[in-house]
Amino acid sequence: MNEPAPDIRELSAGELESFLKANGEQAFRSKQIRQWLWQKGVRSFEEMTNLSQACRKLLADHFSLPAPEVAVRRTAADGTVKTAWNLADGWQVESVLIPGKEKHTVCLSSQVGCPLGCTFCATGGLGFKRNLTVGEIFFQVTDARKEAEQQGSLLSNIVLMGMGEPLLNYANVRTAIDHLTDPTGLGMSPSRITLSTAGLPDQIRRLADDGVRFHLAVSLHSAREEVRSRLMPVNRKYPLAALAESLKYFTEHTGTRPTFEYLLLQGINDSLEDARLLAEYCRQFPVKINIIEYNSVEGSAFRPSSEKQRDAFVRFLESRNMVVNIRRSKGKEIDAACGQLANKQK
Repeated sequence: MNEPAPDIRELSAGELESFLKANGEQAFRSKQIRQWLWQKGVRSFEEMTNLSQACRKLLADHFSLPAPEVAVRRTAADGTVKTAWNLADGWQVESVLIPGKEKHTVCLSSQVGCPLGCTFCATGGLGFKRNLTVGEIFFQVTDARKEAEQQGSLLSNIVLMGMGEPLLNYANVRTAIDHLTDPTGLGMSPSRITLSTAGLPDQIRRLADDGVRFHLAVSLHSAREEVRSRLMPVNRKYPLAALAESLKYFTEHTGTRPTFEYLLLQGINDSLEDARLLAEYCRQFPVKINIIEYNSVEGSAFRPSSEKQRDAFVRFLESRNMVVNIRRSKGKEIDAACGQLANKQK
């Protein structure tokens, strides 16, 4: 059986230029090809209309340009669009387009499934299959941009908060972000991109050392060691103290303020004592707190906190001078939480 042709999007600019030169094409074709790939998001070599037929055939003979296909696409009453994508090898991944007042945000996946097994997360039930390629990550953005335009809006924000742990697919995620922010790519501002992690201290330090300019969000969900370990098994390997030290390093080296994502779960992490411990933990470094409404997952024993309890929790944090935002759940009727739709497609 013949090996599949390599994805052309996996080539660096230098590798593509060397290939072209070795096959009798001029070096400037590399820039043209990269514009088709990273600015226009084409799905085939035939769409690269400023290349000669011979050049297009050369590319098609040596490379592939795999594009995910829509498996299921659902639109909620609030305008949220959830898409399950069939990948070339048969696995499935999800993205969500979230409307705002004057902007649209896309929530991207970085892995097929996830190895971390957070107990509240639908993706955890899928297990881990593989990392997404640069092209598979990038494609979710180009599709969301077209979908936003069809709704008469622009895609202004990107969040890596979908299926998977982005920092366990570090190289591909960073390369995809480079293409998203490069002027020869989509030219988006790094300030419009947020990477969300379960909290891997070594990788957080690596982000700081790499001088990233996008935002960092950390899924915290509890400042109680035993509760966070129950919700997020990764805490057993990287406890709260280790996470705090890496965030101090990150803020000192980047000058940016991370965000804590805190999912309020009834009777689990929503008491005023939980709020007190969270405020105490947050005093170690500058941070913002996003309080997130739980989007119930079929078969899960977790329940969202009541509005009364949520409001009391937020008031307590604000009384301790914490910067707090409430992120309301969207797309409930279309299984918009990470992994819900893919679980139903299994």
